[in-house]
Amino acid sequence: MSAILLVNGPNLGILGRREPEVYGTETLYDIERSIEKEIAERGWDLVSVQRESEGELIRAIQEHYYTVGAIVNPGALMINGWGLRDALANYPRPWIEVHLSNVWAREQFRHESVLAPLASGVVVGMGALGYSLAARALLSMAPAASGIG
Repeated sequence: MSAILLVNGPNLGILGRREPEVYGTETLYDIERSIEKEIAERGWDLVSVQRESEGELIRAIQEHYYTVGAIVNPGALMINGWGLRDALANYPRPWIEVHLSNVWAREQFRHESVLAPLASGVVVGMGALGYSLAARALLSMAPAASGIG
């Protein structure tokens, strides 16, 4: 069976409790359930990984090359996660970068992602809905990834 990889970086395991005025009140569990609903009709599974360190995220990506695509919220690693960037450059399927908040409406240091130029798309500022939108995008990209899994 095919699967989508969901990768969440530092501090995203505490969604729902972490600055809800910025990141919303939905938990990572809630987000995972919404993605599962989006991909259920296709019969895809969800493989979800949340880690606090860049090295563990890199390993997770390398271990899941078999997935049909990925949704990646790198958190602050978007700014200087060069190792993560290299891992995603080698990931063989389409992937979407997601950020809950509108990073361009925030501090200047958040205005550039070292990952975004490699992504198949970027969703920002849509809150938890952004993850579902990314899943829908990957569903439409699936024909390019056919025959996987």
